[in-house]
Amino acid sequence: MAANSATPPSDRRFLIVFDFDETIVNESSDDVVVQAAPGQNLPAWLKDTYRPGHYNEYMQRVLAYMAEKGVPESAIRSVIEKIPASPGMLALFQFLRHRPPQDFEVVMVSDANTFFIESWLRRVGARQLFVKIFTNPATFDKDGRLVLRPFHSHSCLRCPENMCKQVILRDYVMRRTQERGRPFQRVFYVGDGANDFCPSLILGPRDTAFARRDYPMHRLITEIHEARPGEFKAVTVPWASGDDVVERLRKHAEEK
Repeated sequence: MAANSATPPSDRRFLIVFDFDETIVNESSDDVVVQAAPGQNLPAWLKDTYRPGHYNEYMQRVLAYMAEKGVPESAIRSVIEKIPASPGMLALFQFLRHRPPQDFEVVMVSDANTFFIESWLRRVGARQLFVKIFTNPATFDKDGRLVLRPFHSHSCLRCPENMCKQVILRDYVMRRTQERGRPFQRVFYVGDGANDFCPSLILGPRDTAFARRDYPMHRLITEIHEARPGEFKAVTVPWASGDDVVERLRKHAEEK
């Protein structure tokens, strides 16, 4: 599901793409939501149903279990809203918010879900910063159960079955280039996980992959540089704080 359906303005110079879990927020929202479960824990039989590559299906079962145990929407929202932002991330949002409007088009591509992301962004007052949010749809049904669905299906062997961020990014950039009549000057991707490595593979030499230092995305980029030099095209900037991202963005924003 892509939140926001209106076409963004066509005068933005740069596209910046954010992941959510362990990028914007400093924890995984899927792990944090368990704090709203009875005893703040899940039974072993439920945990044992997880299969690699099928995490979305697993979270559907987790949320169904929590509904059966009577966990209300307010309890889920409360634990999600309390997730701390990653270091410097709110300062990065402030930087983007105060740039001239023609600088950055800001989007999110996340394997979390609409309810978690919208709840958190609204609490910190950052929802309006994002012109598009690509994530798994999640809504409460009449019985009070948070129903989670997969974002799409795809044929990428590198990614979980419900989401390939490379497909999403490629399609978005192509569509926006057609709508705008020209490409973005640069694309910036801010992430941390293995599923953020996949979209970074289509970035070009003018683009930047901001990979959270010592997280899977950073390790995978380091490995490909060592194994197949020249194959990974984007400039890689490891980050430990949003301040590292601001520093690089400010330099590019001052370019004419």
